[in-house]
Amino acid sequence: MANRILLLGIALFSSVIVRAQAAPAAPKDCGIDALQICALHVLQDQARIITSPLRIKPEDLLWLAPFAAGTGYTLTQDASIMQDLGHDPVREKDFNTASNILGIYAPAGYALGGFITASIKHDDHLRETSLLVTEAGVNALIINTALQYAVNRQDPKQGSQTGKFWPHGTKTWPDGTSMPSEHAINVWSFAHVVAAEYPGWRTRTLVYSMATTVSFSRVIARQHFPSDVIVGSTFGYLIGGLVIHDRSPGLGNVSVSSVRTPNGKGVQISYNFNPSRGY
Repeated sequence: MANRILLLGIALFSSVIVRAQAAPAAPKDCGIDALQICALHVLQDQARIITSPLRIKPEDLLWLAPFAAGTGYTLTQDASIMQDLGHDPVREKDFNTASNILGIYAPAGYALGGFITASIKHDDHLRETSLLVTEAGVNALIINTALQYAVNRQDPKQGSQTGKFWPHGTKTWPDGTSMPSEHAINVWSFAHVVAAEYPGWRTRTLVYSMATTVSFSRVIARQHFPSDVIVGSTFGYLIGGLVIHDRSPGLGNVSVSSVRTPNGKGVQISYNFNPSRGY
């Protein structure tokens, strides 16, 4: 995948060189009228996510070690936690509804509503945030789907209700999509983006409380085991951070934008050798 992305980048860069026979107009970023740039951004993100284990540094152990230990321990306790939680159809329905609203509909509504509002009010910051939220959500969906099918874990209502992985081998694959939690990975990617774009304590308190509520709700609704939520929340937060680092102005190293020249449309790739800050 990384090699293909590199070849695509070289081809796009070459097209810019060929077309740039005169001074280009101002570049255009990802948007409704530049969907090819949005798609390229997602491809870049996926390449970085997939190859991220190759860039692990010693200081990353500060969060990797607790994450691995916490997930490993929770895996051994998942079944007993759900047993202690018990069954309550009314409660489960209510928390499932709440998690759907906060974990799926709210981020999607923010992305769409924010973009429309920003277009009307000419609010570039809100427009940028809406696009970044959308990009993070698409990345979260892709990674979550791939991991769910790879892990193939039954949810708390399936089979023996103990969260078995690959319970029947490859005979009936897929048997479950419990890990990671889709709602958790989506809402935490959303929360990180919004909290970074609007870093006030009120906004951060709101979005991270929202994400935490969704994570707990998925367990109480018996849709996921605690370890599913831990993995989904962590991956979502990291995906949101990656998008913010790479796309928010002044934060990332590489930026891609469309450019119009007298000979037609092209793509401009630029590199920031001195990023001011990161996440």
